[in-house]
Amino acid sequence: MLRRTKIVATLGPATEDPKMMDKIIEAGVDVVRVNFSHGTAEEHIERADRLRNRARAHGRQIGVLADLQGPKIRIEKFKTGKVNLEDGATFTLDTQLAADAGDQERVGVAYKQLNEDVKRGDTLLLDDGRIVLWVNEVNDTEVICRVVSGGELSNRKGINKQGGGLSAPALTEKDREDIKTAAAMQADYVAVSFVRSAADVNEARELLRAAGGHGGIVSKIERAESLDVIEEIIEASDVIMIARGDLGVEIGDAGLPPVQKHLIQLGRKMNKVVITATQMMESMIYSHIPTRAEVFDVANAVLDGTDAVMLSAETATGKYPDKAIAAMDRICREAEKQRITTHSDHRINTVFGRIDEAIAMATMYTANHLRVKAIAALTESGSTTLWMSRISSGIPIYALTSHVETRRKVTLYRGVYPVSFEPTGREPNEVNREAVDELLRRGTVRDGDLVILTKGDMMGTMGGTNAMKIVRVGDMAGS
Repeated sequence: MLRRTKIVATLGPATEDPKMMDKIIEAGVDVVRVNFSHGTAEEHIERADRLRNRARAHGRQIGVLADLQGPKIRIEKFKTGKVNLEDGATFTLDTQLAADAGDQERVGVAYKQLNEDVKRGDTLLLDDGRIVLWVNEVNDTEVICRVVSGGELSNRKGINKQGGGLSAPALTEKDREDIKTAAAMQADYVAVSFVRSAADVNEARELLRAAGGHGGIVSKIERAESLDVIEEIIEASDVIMIARGDLGVEIGDAGLPPVQKHLIQLGRKMNKVVITATQMMESMIYSHIPTRAEVFDVANAVLDGTDAVMLSAETATGKYPDKAIAAMDRICREAEKQRITTHSDHRINTVFGRIDEAIAMATMYTANHLRVKAIAALTESGSTTLWMSRISSGIPIYALTSHVETRRKVTLYRGVYPVSFEPTGREPNEVNREAVDELLRRGTVRDGDLVILTKGDMMGTMGGTNAMKIVRVGDMAGS
């Protein structure tokens, strides 16, 4: 059984060895994440090239997601590397303190506008909420706080404001330069951190296109205020990533599960791709098996309809990158056996705005009500397969295309599988036969199976899909 939910894995020191890179490919990774918070432009480009070369050797198509660092909303460093904060103590975040001069009473801040964004009575959360500070006083350079929940605090931990409201722009100068690197490495997707509005998404897209990049834009939903304009953000994006770390800190851990479910549902309703990320199998940084809670977490995201689940430190710095992917693979496959993942009433009462979208929806309705074995979509841009993938179904959707960019893009679409396809036939019947022959070669179908083909009258035209045809394998005379 083919796995429909896609797996995104972060590259890092743990995957540098060529043997380990081969193992994560064999384990089933679909898209790799290159984290621009670490490393140089040259290292990122070389890493993506190496991955693509190894994937090609395995006969696989694997997408590349370039993840921008975003603003540095974090403390600086301590003289001793860390301190222990006692409940009730006074602790100051000083925007003018030297970067390495932190001590038991104060620490520097990388985000120099912090004192402008907070006021007395605000709650600040450090290190993913492990340290809680209540703002007592704000002056020109200092945010003087009372420690509500203390503990060990080490260098460069993140700062969040409960309820959101930090005004740092989504795109920094570093990000603008990194977008050029993403274009140079032909990234299939570029992820923008701390998105606050559709304008952030549009700006990133414009910068990427100006640099010659053609990848989709991923909006990382990790700010509380982004939820107030979430539909505008989703509409402007190609993909949303539910970045549960910072988002969970800002809205509270108890509020995160319903928000995650709503975002997955909304993303699918609006025909956008959804990635669920952060701490999905964090115990596997050190353990060769996941906890039962992590198994449930991944399975529930699959049952809710996420397109992809993502691994971060588990594969970037963990001891068992390949085992983490393999574990995620088997959990996804088991969850996908449940009826809820193969039945849908998506857009049943919606008017379609495009012919190719209507063909996609008609295809899935037919496929789900007829014993169809597979769908072969001859596509230029991949849009038809994206719309198809919004419908819950156990039927594999093959994106047959001659464009490598499209094959890489669909690696993130749930239930869609890229196929390199360059039809030699000029007559429609010949092209139909070649498409079915391709599925036969893959062992996907056999004589007597029903297959749905979608394509356009004008081959090679973007958005031109206007036909759906049902054929029976082995009986192509009427094709």
